[in-house]
Amino acid sequence: MPVYKAPVADTLFVLKDVLGIERYNNLPGFSDATPEMIEAIATEAARLSEEVLFPVNHSGDQEGCTRAEDGAVKTPKGFKQAYDAYREGGWIGLAVPEEFGGQGLPYTLHAAVGEYTSAANMALMMYPGLTQGAIAAILVHGSDEQKQTYLPKMVEGIWSGTMNLTEPHCGTDLGLLRTKAVPKGDGSYKISGQKIFISAGEHDMTDNIVHLVLARIEGAPAGTKGISLFIVPKFLVNEDGSVGARNSVVCGAIEHKMGIHGNATCVMNYDEATGYLIGAENKGLNAMFVMMNEARLGVGLQGLAIAEIAYQNAVAYAKDRLQGRALSGPKAPDKAADPIIVHPDIRRTLMTIKAFNEAGRAFMLWTALKSDIAHRSSDEKERQAADDLLGLATPILKGVMTDKGFDHAVMAQQVYGGHGYIEEWGMSQYVRDARIAMIYEGANGIQALDLVGRKLALNGGRAVMAAFKEIGDFCEENRANEQMAPFTKALKKGLNDLQASTMWFMQNAMAKPDNAGAGSTDYMHLFGLVMLGYMWAKMAKSAQDLLAAGDERTDFLNTKLATARFYMDKIMPETALRKTRIEAGSDTLMELAAEAF
Repeated sequence: MPVYKAPVADTLFVLKDVLGIERYNNLPGFSDATPEMIEAIATEAARLSEEVLFPVNHSGDQEGCTRAEDGAVKTPKGFKQAYDAYREGGWIGLAVPEEFGGQGLPYTLHAAVGEYTSAANMALMMYPGLTQGAIAAILVHGSDEQKQTYLPKMVEGIWSGTMNLTEPHCGTDLGLLRTKAVPKGDGSYKISGQKIFISAGEHDMTDNIVHLVLARIEGAPAGTKGISLFIVPKFLVNEDGSVGARNSVVCGAIEHKMGIHGNATCVMNYDEATGYLIGAENKGLNAMFVMMNEARLGVGLQGLAIAEIAYQNAVAYAKDRLQGRALSGPKAPDKAADPIIVHPDIRRTLMTIKAFNEAGRAFMLWTALKSDIAHRSSDEKERQAADDLLGLATPILKGVMTDKGFDHAVMAQQVYGGHGYIEEWGMSQYVRDARIAMIYEGANGIQALDLVGRKLALNGGRAVMAAFKEIGDFCEENRANEQMAPFTKALKKGLNDLQASTMWFMQNAMAKPDNAGAGSTDYMHLFGLVMLGYMWAKMAKSAQDLLAAGDERTDFLNTKLATARFYMDKIMPETALRKTRIEAGSDTLMELAAEAF
């Protein structure tokens, strides 16, 4: 059976030693996040994840969700009890303002905790995950009355939330949606239509479900310019805040999925359901994007989380499984064979995943910190700079972390050989669960197009130039440090490839847009390679400084340096491959007529 141990020491190293989170005590909520508080939160989140959420992960996958004829949905055995433990611990409101019942702590801590909980039980954690996205949208765009009506109970976790975008004929191109909203004359609307792929759309774990639904008000313009966002609760809310009559929204079916069986992915039918406009008319996408951007970061985190738990189990198996002898001679002469972890190809697999996970964790927390600065700093220039980098990093995180998260779950499964294909060993669940993260919240090809087609040129390229400068400055500052040479030289080479590819797009994509489309996925991964390399260089510098200062974590820090060297030697050179593919352009890709396929 699978195992899981939350990487607390690794998280604390990134937060304290690499990012220096204590330096941000001037930001609201950060002064409460003392080193002792951060360690206590991480430790308790680890305990919850390992002892409460993880034990019902495999069984939840096997049992799945069931729908009754009236549309009610039952979650797997033990899910409600585990959810209640999560809710009662106040985890949903960790980073939510105190005025709505939250704790007001940094979003960065929420992200750190989110890795543990998602690794322990991805399907279960999607229920509060969707709620947190809905909370974010209502916080930014909701009226005072809407905030007071919905947020306290959502933050407490006794009500949950969803996002309803996709329709049977309409995925990424939301301008095609048909769900309509008709004014009732009393400030509310009648919402009618069908939404599909709605995660956590119906379940038995909360007293109410607050759906955020995209719809077109009768007579609104066609396309995306005529889309509005509505709050459509499962149960209407009485004036005293209690749950009232059932609304005309029902789960018509549960999707039969490849993975995340413990999460109810629903077809939702709205039959003149009562809804309330959130934000301005025809500005629904603006409001929904608050939720979508939060969700995209959360999905990137899922890619990391599944790669981490898959890695941990592959390592445990590789240390235990006896097969063959080491090429350099027996390593366990007292046994019939050596454990497979001695074999170079197994090491290649495990080191690749390890290097990705540890740099990915740093990149995720670095980005979360940018979000905190963008939303909490009193310095306008500091807020803008952080928001620029946050916007740039979001599609990279979502696309790269989930692509690689799935790839690495498959690689971890491969370590098991035939056992990796057998359900009782648990590895196939991680492969199946990881696959959805590449698709939802905008398929990864869309993330790549967003990066190349929108983020690069935004504000005259201000964000990408800032990223290049930050990485370049780091390399220059450490150029004379011989110990850092293995890291800065490889990083600078990767940065050069990234800058050259960016320039190539500027010279070749305007006149021929297919060049941008053809190279976008390679560019997203090239950018990801450089950002992860930057994280490794920063971690290597911190490890070297700590060792020089006599830090007692000698083995831990030397392992960091060895993993950083592996990344720079074996993974960073892939930037040259990505650059070559980008510069090949779109001619051979677009040459065939559609009939030739």
